[in-house]
Amino acid sequence: MLPHAKALTGEQSTEKALKQTSGPNILHIATHGFFLKDIGAATADTRGLGLLGEGPTTIPAARLENPLLRSGLALAGANQRKSGDDDGVLTAMEGAALDLWGTKLVVLSACNTGVGEVKNGDGVYGLRRALVLAGSESQVMSRWSVSDKGTRELMVAYYTALRQGQGRSEALRGVQLSMLKSKERRHPYYWASFIQSGEWANLEGKR
Repeated sequence: MLPHAKALTGEQSTEKALKQTSGPNILHIATHGFFLKDIGAATADTRGLGLLGEGPTTIPAARLENPLLRSGLALAGANQRKSGDDDGVLTAMEGAALDLWGTKLVVLSACNTGVGEVKNGDGVYGLRRALVLAGSESQVMSRWSVSDKGTRELMVAYYTALRQGQGRSEALRGVQLSMLKSKERRHPYYWASFIQSGEWANLEGKR
């Protein structure tokens, strides 16, 4: 659908590769997202994340106080328990440092990517805030776990509508209404999770 897109899949879809991306027109990320709850204990067990897959992992509580450190994306290498700037887990804090100035749309086709924490005077912390700080005009992300097949159908229809010149929010709303009318996809599980925020005009800026 996007013939000029550069696709990084499998072992190529690393945290390092994402950090080296500079102002793409559209950034589409299909992977696992997470948001850890705040805790008061000394450590946190992340085996419930479904990211590491090799038993519990202990994270110091000090790292979990900031919501931008408790949300993020799992990329290639996340199961290898590396450390440093290319450990396979891009936190929202790291996401805020991405170069997305000039990026019209970021789509996070993953589970729980739109979840965040409300802080008085600061709005919602999480991946959405990080992407705004990084410079992106608009974002599409999910609020809960999503269906792989249903999400693929939603995304194909969404990009089709965008290519036809529909607005970023208009296109998503139209796709969701269409799925609502479908016997197989009418349940909110398949379509209601995804939200659009930021600029609502089409990709050419027309409103």
